[in-house]
Amino acid sequence: MLQFTPNAENARLLRDAFGRFATGVTIITASHEGKAIGITANSFSSVSMDPALVLWSGSREAGRFGYFEAADHFAIHILGADQCDLCWQVAKDAKALQGMDLAQNSEGVPLIDGALARFECSSYATYDGGDHAIFVGKVLRASLRDDGEALAFFKGQQGRFVQEG
Repeated sequence: MLQFTPNAENARLLRDAFGRFATGVTIITASHEGKAIGITANSFSSVSMDPALVLWSGSREAGRFGYFEAADHFAIHILGADQCDLCWQVAKDAKALQGMDLAQNSEGVPLIDGALARFECSSYATYDGGDHAIFVGKVLRASLRDDGEALAFFKGQQGRFVQEG
């Protein structure tokens, strides 16, 4: 096992170590001037049942960071394996969703069909997380789908989580 103290010279090693934790993949959506903005993130977690709270982290250096920092509402979509292409489209382009015919919730947040689960949130709190911000959302509405395999991220690669039996 390689042991190291994280610093600027070995940032890639730290990123690789973080990547050893298999995660699901999400797309977070918000609206900016009536247009859909999206960001792909694997930094999602549930926080609390009462009140219902979730969190995700966004890089302050991302060009789309300001849209989410200013958003009063957002939606977190947990992606299925069948949404891998969409995941990469949004990862590469904050405006990739603008060409799609998306429904909007009552707060004007764009909603992606077919996600394994979706959490429609109001902004609850934002915390400093170094070069990231930690966005906590209060879940206003949630939905889930019974079928489908999870899209997973591990060691910088996407794959699928398949249940046994």
